[in-house]
Amino acid sequence: MSYRVVIASVLMFLSWGASAQSPAISPAISYTRDVQPIFTEKCVACHACNDAPCQLNLGSGEGAARGATKVPVYDGERSQAVAPSRLFYDAFGKRAWEQKGFQSVLDAQGDQAALMARMLELGHTNRLQPNAKLPEDIVLGLNRNNMCASPGEFDGYASAHPKEGMPLAVTGLTDQQYQTLQRWLASGAPIDEQALVPSAKEALQVVQWENLLNAPGARQSLVGRWLFEHWFLAHLYFKDGEPGHFFQWVRSRTPTGQPIDLINTRRPNDDPGTQVYYRLRPVQGVIVHKTHITYPLSAAKLARVKSLFYNGNWQVNALPGYGPERRANPFTTFEAIPAQARYQFMLDNAEYFVRTFIRGPVCRGQIATDVIRDNFWALFQAPEHDLYIIDPNYRGQATPLLAMPGQNDDVGSVLSLWHDYRDKRNEYEALRRDSYADLPAPSWSSLWAGNDNALLSIFRHFDSAAVTKGLIGDVPQTMWLFDFPLLERTYYQLAVNFDVFGNVSHQAQTRLYFDLIRNGAEQNFLRLMPADSREGYLDDWYQNSGKFKMWLDYEAIDDDTPTALKLDEKDPKRDFAMQLLARYGELNATPDPINRCDGAYCSRPNIDPALQATEQALSRLASRPAAGLRVIDQLPEATMLRVETASGQRVVYSLLRNRAHSNVAFLLGESLRFQPGLDTLTIFPGVLSSYPNFMFNIAADQVPEFVDAMENAKDAERFEKIVERWGVRRSHPQFWQYFHDLSRYIHETEPVEEGVLDMNRYENL
Repeated sequence: MSYRVVIASVLMFLSWGASAQSPAISPAISYTRDVQPIFTEKCVACHACNDAPCQLNLGSGEGAARGATKVPVYDGERSQAVAPSRLFYDAFGKRAWEQKGFQSVLDAQGDQAALMARMLELGHTNRLQPNAKLPEDIVLGLNRNNMCASPGEFDGYASAHPKEGMPLAVTGLTDQQYQTLQRWLASGAPIDEQALVPSAKEALQVVQWENLLNAPGARQSLVGRWLFEHWFLAHLYFKDGEPGHFFQWVRSRTPTGQPIDLINTRRPNDDPGTQVYYRLRPVQGVIVHKTHITYPLSAAKLARVKSLFYNGNWQVNALPGYGPERRANPFTTFEAIPAQARYQFMLDNAEYFVRTFIRGPVCRGQIATDVIRDNFWALFQAPEHDLYIIDPNYRGQATPLLAMPGQNDDVGSVLSLWHDYRDKRNEYEALRRDSYADLPAPSWSSLWAGNDNALLSIFRHFDSAAVTKGLIGDVPQTMWLFDFPLLERTYYQLAVNFDVFGNVSHQAQTRLYFDLIRNGAEQNFLRLMPADSREGYLDDWYQNSGKFKMWLDYEAIDDDTPTALKLDEKDPKRDFAMQLLARYGELNATPDPINRCDGAYCSRPNIDPALQATEQALSRLASRPAAGLRVIDQLPEATMLRVETASGQRVVYSLLRNRAHSNVAFLLGESLRFQPGLDTLTIFPGVLSSYPNFMFNIAADQVPEFVDAMENAKDAERFEKIVERWGVRRSHPQFWQYFHDLSRYIHETEPVEEGVLDMNRYENL
């Protein structure tokens, strides 16, 4: 692209911003200045993402104007897929959303006030008792059956649920906030929201990146398509860009320099039906943490991409098409691109890719997360030891076996489809097992150690999960080892090909295959263990009904080929973990003395002495089984501890409950496999969940007393006293101050990761 076109593109961005930021008349109440900040403070914590009640998304003026619908995004029983309803993607403007079945919550109905006004009035009239437990008849959490009352149904709703106005079951609006919103609604709810636009420096970089993905030539077209499919979920930011500015890749009918004409297919790899241009557009609306999966762009990253994909002489004979077969097997679709380049690109930012399918942007996934354990570590096979990368013959045999289910959503065929793909996967696992058995035994060099993405920790919180760099917590029961075929399949199965609006057949096939993915990751790791220990670990991971699942669905492991690692025979997995920490300490982004205290000092060095004393005390609760720490039975999945010193410094710790299971081999019936006496706690500085379930606010000098109380809380009555003294209930007068302080803490410690947290799962303790 010529320099003249680049300048024209930048001027287009700037003129767009200038026109958008110059409204002729400012209304008495401005949506941007007065209304959105109230929504952000008091509403977005529930009303954002796909699991927003009634799909009412209050993170932007577009979402507020769209309104609500009775059709849920999440429905694991529907026999037919539903039309997607993604904000800023599937429709634009109130009229277009009405045609998709949404109804306004802002419009007055004759002499009746707007539905939002009436819901707010109901909530403001029936206030909560400060920091008291909520009435039991108010159902909270994801089990709540949202009524999604229409304007004509409001009176019946208010009569049946007088305590369930908005905001729901939480300290509500201040009088001033309430009056502001009611005045705005009474005036017709005008929205003066302006779109976020790039700065001049960002606009130049947007053009550079769009030029890369849209460069002419068959090689360039194939790489551009592959990169788009691996970046479409990312909130991308420029390292020298404006704070709070993030971008997303989309497909457009128009090239760089023209307004984006969005191609809004269900999936990012569906047939676009026209020539495609990959475009970067700013992320609009309030950033919420649960969908905020960040990825940095820079001049160095641009050079890295060019080096990985364009240095060789590889050729493309013909560009692949689209369709179910192409979606099912990206290894065939993109086989012309060197596998080394694809794998190394993913390894460079492995945390991002694992977040896309473990944390994910879909906001809810208990059926999927049922097949992973509550905490485990993830490692990666070095490319030079990955047979798929280094052996063309092996790659040729493996590629046809790597296809994934979910493209055919015929309900009547779900079992036969599943069996076909399961058998292909097991044929691949047998090929992998036998082929690797002929190689030199795995050693420490088999593990990739290229940067601090090499060591990851995953924590599952019932129906959500979090990923962070570093090895956090005590040595977990299981570990995963990704190679390229496993990492790419997991990403495509759970991120690219998964359709949250799909039917029961699609969702079942996707999640059943995830069970096989987990098993494959575990089998990969077992090759590092002594051969005579592998069956014992497998028996521990697949107890009771898990043994039947092993016989029914999984390929047999290699329990003969030795490992080259020298490990303690008594506990090789723990010894492996300790050696891993010692060998790759410089890559371990988050040392963890609280949970892995191996001496007298169980706190981080070089922090405030008051906080060192805090961590020393908290370490008494970490990594202990619930059989000896009964308070674990009372705790939810993810509790935040806000600790403040006498000097005013505060630190947030995540207290995570790790539920033990006899096995995680089934999608349903999780509670039947609980082993509550083996549950443990992981305590770590930072916010390690997008969905806090509860929060304690504790002065640093009271932490030892808090820990004493926790150790002695052997029943619900004693735990209740802890909540009464230190807990921040939904009805706490300062609830929102403390809740949003969690986001402020993220901003202070990891600025680009900041986003509004979700309180849909905040419990009534």
